[in-house]
Amino acid sequence: MSRVVFLLIPRVHLLDVAGPAQVFSTAADLGRPYTIDYVAEEREVASVQGLTLHARTSWPSLTPDDLIVVPGWRGPARPASGETSRRLRDHHASGGTVAGVCAGADALGRAGLLDGRRCTTHHTVQDELARLYPRASVARDALYVEDDRIVTSAGVASGIDVALHLVTTRHGPYAAGQVARAMLVHAHRDGTAEQVSPLLRRRSHVDETVHRIQDLIETRFTERLPLSLLAGAAGCSERTVTRLFRRATGLTPLAYQTALRLERAEHLLGRGATAEVAAREVGFADARMLRRLRTRTTTSPTPLTPARNRGRG
Repeated sequence: MSRVVFLLIPRVHLLDVAGPAQVFSTAADLGRPYTIDYVAEEREVASVQGLTLHARTSWPSLTPDDLIVVPGWRGPARPASGETSRRLRDHHASGGTVAGVCAGADALGRAGLLDGRRCTTHHTVQDELARLYPRASVARDALYVEDDRIVTSAGVASGIDVALHLVTTRHGPYAAGQVARAMLVHAHRDGTAEQVSPLLRRRSHVDETVHRIQDLIETRFTERLPLSLLAGAAGCSERTVTRLFRRATGLTPLAYQTALRLERAEHLLGRGATAEVAAREVGFADARMLRRLRTRTTTSPTPLTPARNRGRG
């Protein structure tokens, strides 16, 4: 029987707890040997969302097969005590795994567990993590990172991804797939996936005409979408469509559609599809075009990530 201990910090984020906890709870329901404990330095822990969580203040006995998870919280929060940091260090030193979700990486850093290791956190606080722990190597725009049984993730929904990853490493992809299906998680994202999807990365503008065009492209991105079709949907000229779209997003409509196709193709390839199948599914004529575009994105910034923004959250 493996034990998963959630270390709760005041002002904890509920989804950072509930997402991974649901994964391990579902795994247990499906016959995997997990029990879950919630530990804190005080019996009641207030969450950011207003719900108070109840935890035990004494730590259970742990073995190397057990897992400690530190969910994220919203600062300012009282840091974990020296005794709590020692427990994190001791568990890792004994061969156990310690995971931090979002700001949970800070607790791992305070315990000295990030020194000399790769790690990540939510893109909005990556710079702060790098400043606080200069001996750590912060991976930018990664969903989760595992380095020598120290696991860190971007937080929020990615806590589910990292928990599924841990189930995969312990029990194999079939077991993780069973959990994902039971939870209605349609895509288990790889740790190297970008934190912000192309569907959201270029949506911060306020041009409603461009938003309508993006809606159309995202709904029909596998189809051939001539500029005349987009112009008709937007009620303006083709030249105006190109000008407005580039001004709002930095891209042409075709580049935006191509980026969406590539994102979907990468997802399909990650789930075992062949290049030919993935290419057809996303609207490319054949796998040669998909391979050419994938090669191009590994040697230059992707269409949705200008060079000046790479490496930033």
